[in-house]
Amino acid sequence: MSPVDTLRFATRAALGYPQRTALMMLAMSIGVAAVVMLTALGDGARRFVVEEFAALGANLLIVLPGRNETGGVNPGSFVSSTPRDLTTDDAASLLRLPQVKRVAPLAMGSAEISFGGRLREVMVLGTSADYVDIRGFGVARGQFLPREDFRRASAVAVIGETIRAELFGNQNAIGRMIRLGDRRLRVIGVMGPAGRGLGMNSDELVLVPVATAQAMFDTNSLFRIMIETRDRESLLPAQREVEKLLGARRQGELDFTVITQDAVLGTFDRILGALTLGVAGIAAISLAVAGILVMNVMLVAVTQRTGEIGLLKALGASSRAIRLAFLAEAALLSLAGALAGFVLGHAGAWAIRLAFPTLPAWPPDWAVSAALGTALTTGLLFGVMPARRAAALDPVQALTKR
Repeated sequence: MSPVDTLRFATRAALGYPQRTALMMLAMSIGVAAVVMLTALGDGARRFVVEEFAALGANLLIVLPGRNETGGVNPGSFVSSTPRDLTTDDAASLLRLPQVKRVAPLAMGSAEISFGGRLREVMVLGTSADYVDIRGFGVARGQFLPREDFRRASAVAVIGETIRAELFGNQNAIGRMIRLGDRRLRVIGVMGPAGRGLGMNSDELVLVPVATAQAMFDTNSLFRIMIETRDRESLLPAQREVEKLLGARRQGELDFTVITQDAVLGTFDRILGALTLGVAGIAAISLAVAGILVMNVMLVAVTQRTGEIGLLKALGASSRAIRLAFLAEAALLSLAGALAGFVLGHAGAWAIRLAFPTLPAWPPDWAVSAALGTALTTGLLFGVMPARRAAALDPVQALTKR
């Protein structure tokens, strides 16, 4: 049998049993679709997190209260077992470092905002004038927070676009007095639309001076301190300088953590990359199940087509030709199922992007290639046994069983 004859024989055999063919294609397509959809979801989550942190800029340091690792017993361990709070004095001291360009202390909480009988709950972010430059945000109207001492609690606020639309409608918000919690503040600016970032919707934020937020929430501590270095090369030297300065302010007790954006990105990238591989591996199990189904159905097909195999051998077809014909049929079924799964997987990924527009759920090329390759390999691998059994049939005995 020539290659063309082998392919024609395999195609006619597959089309001759439509229910059996549809069953095997369905099993294979489910496995491929599962791999494509789950890797799209995992890789989309990885890219979403990376893009969120990348939006902060390339020269970013973040100071957090508390230590994220243990370093054994040190003299500070006997002084205090509770991490010391970060303060506005800590933030102000960082401005003296030569590698530091901007500093934005952060204090967060929620409060009720009201104007003209309209009220709602909002997230309040206490910060400084440098915050807008560090984050790369823009002010649509008015101005941002004044550049002043971190300890000065000015009665001013900058609101997000969504807050402006809900409270003021078509009115001009600049210069209006609002009530935020137990304080009356003057609106001096409206942020440009920025959307979500780091788990917060910037359009629904109210930004006030950090001292104002601390007084409102009756606290002296900071949630974070964001630092922008002068350039990317200054990142690691600035990190060492920050650790040295804050450590000296705490008498050598390193009860804080300084992280770089690259460190955060690297950690999330590794975690979510491993998660993507894990879910791809779990989904690939269904391909093995589909391969077993191919083998079982093909073994049944050998029994059903014993007479046909005997006739082919009687007409001069070799055992090798019979074996190749059955392998070609298994390959065609696997390939058809894999392509159907490819289409279903991309349709599922499209549905995920439609349901979650912020999630870039595109299946990675390696996952699509691996799914298609594994489906084809699985079909061929599990088609070997039926093909060998068909090739081993005695033509005389096969013809008597017609």
